[in-house]
Amino acid sequence: MREIISGATAIVRGALAAGCDFFAGYPITPATAILLAMLQALPKVGGIAIQGEDEIASIGMCLGAAAAGCRVLTATSGPGMSLYSENLGLAVMAELPLVVVDVQRLGPATGGATTIGQGDVQFARWGVPGGYPLIVLAPSNVLECATLTVEAFALARRFRCPVVVLTDKELNMTMATVEMPDLLSLADSMDATLGQGESPVLGRGQAIRFTGSTHDPQQMITRRACEIEALNRHLVGKIERHRRALERVRLDLQQGAATLLVSYGTSAGAMEAALKAARASGLRVSGLVVQSLWPVPELALRRAAEGVARIVVGELNPGLYARELRHLLPTYCDGSDRIGSDRIVSLNRLDGEMLTPEMYLAQCLR
Repeated sequence: MREIISGATAIVRGALAAGCDFFAGYPITPATAILLAMLQALPKVGGIAIQGEDEIASIGMCLGAAAAGCRVLTATSGPGMSLYSENLGLAVMAELPLVVVDVQRLGPATGGATTIGQGDVQFARWGVPGGYPLIVLAPSNVLECATLTVEAFALARRFRCPVVVLTDKELNMTMATVEMPDLLSLADSMDATLGQGESPVLGRGQAIRFTGSTHDPQQMITRRACEIEALNRHLVGKIERHRRALERVRLDLQQGAATLLVSYGTSAGAMEAALKAARASGLRVSGLVVQSLWPVPELALRRAAEGVARIVVGELNPGLYARELRHLLPTYCDGSDRIGSDRIVSLNRLDGEMLTPEMYLAQCLR
């Protein structure tokens, strides 16, 4: 059935289909619509939804609920992610599964509360002390807000870690006509495919120790080098070993293409429109939409880049993800840090406005 819904509504639908039974959050533009919807929806299905006194209290409640076995969601924006940071580190250490929606707005600080931005793309990955990996998914349309939220819950349970759904103001608040799939069936399929990972906290049915400090398998604080090494290697390896299986991209490749357009989130819509216009003009252009920002989908990006002369990365920030491609594809770079000076071109805006199809098309014509 086709219906008109917002990205926020789609995220809530995806969370409920995935079995979410606990939500805590604090009002913050442009994520408040998710909070309000969960406050209405969760009690009707026997769940708990709470507006905390602030972001720190809210994420703390989420960790407690996750430790008790709940399927947990929270939603915030950039300033809230800053306040979540310490407790997200605790979730990594304690291997607690939860889904965090970051509805990006223009920064830094309070920035533009009602203005679009994509400046959290690096912070969502590196905002936790220690440099341990997080999984970050990026929907690029309203339908993906639902389906990738379902997938985020499955990945959080499988890998026992926070999973970030990185969206933005425009995507969260814009209405679109979509044909929603059977999300319950999708959730069942993902649960069956991914399974449920082991956890030192959940599912033992008995009182156990819980600590955010470096610990041994019994959750006892330790100074033994071998136990410290084993713990930290485990926290890194459980995701890094599966990074290929975590790759999520949407490809539209053309044989003999001279240019590869890369984007994610809301910016992908303009990119895809430019792709059609470029081909209608006889230009040979390929496109790639990144859906799994972290871990970086290295294999898909390398394959898509084969044979092209230029790669254009479109995003609403100073070129944060373009930096990842320059590290990933050094043969495309001339060693300069100047934006646009090499074959990996950063197409970006910092004025709170959207990238347009014409801006991408102009890059295809160069």
